[in-house]
Amino acid sequence: MIVLERVAVHYGERPALASVSHQVAPGEWLAVVGPNGAGKSTLLRAMAGLLPHQGQITVDGQPTKGMARRRLARLVAYVPQTPTFPPDMTSLDYVLLGRTPHIGYLRMETQQDRELCGGLLDQLGLRTLAGRPLATLSGGELQRLVLARALAQESAILLLDEPTSSLDLGRRVEALEMVDALRRERSLTVVSAVHDLTLAGQFADRLMLLDQGRIAAAGPPGKVLREEVLVPCFGPGVQVLTEPDGSRIVLSRRLAAPSPRG
Repeated sequence: MIVLERVAVHYGERPALASVSHQVAPGEWLAVVGPNGAGKSTLLRAMAGLLPHQGQITVDGQPTKGMARRRLARLVAYVPQTPTFPPDMTSLDYVLLGRTPHIGYLRMETQQDRELCGGLLDQLGLRTLAGRPLATLSGGELQRLVLARALAQESAILLLDEPTSSLDLGRRVEALEMVDALRRERSLTVVSAVHDLTLAGQFADRLMLLDQGRIAAAGPPGKVLREEVLVPCFGPGVQVLTEPDGSRIVLSRRLAAPSPRG
């Protein structure tokens, strides 16, 4: 379980998060949504131990503040919005970086580490790319490789910051389907910042809507994806359509019809 208690983050004098309190159950997928600058990435980076914060973040009953980085990395795997890809590094070596928290200082990865990472490449359909330099891979292949590296940490919690931001629409759904399948197979807890509200509602168990660093709403998608909840945060151009199966589609609409052309 992840417990957030009055978590606050400041950039200088500017508050980025203000007294955020929430709980994420084991095996749950929580999507953090909100307008640009709402604090989504800041929250994930604080949970990953990459930003100083006030309040307390507890993972599996253990406060993360002051925890050694290697210890926290065994509990939490974090995928940033724009990962760094050394162009000459091979795919297998990149995935092996995920084993760093389990490898002692001044030691090399073992054959067991290499077999584990090779198995992840197999599972994600990347085995034929194991020896390929990262510079030769497509965006979709790199996206799967980043996920393989995170899974190599063998952490029970996966933090994903906009995991589909660089993908086209079809690839976005494919990537989130993959995350969901791996979550269920490995009993992972997933917390992701998601820009696309419709996809967030289709894949996540619950949503947390942030606005100006505070929680504006939280709950199942049907509770959060409502015009009366979203319009105060995103503006009046938001429209929510409800499908026959109860799922919701969030659209942007023009506020006024264009003038007829003469």
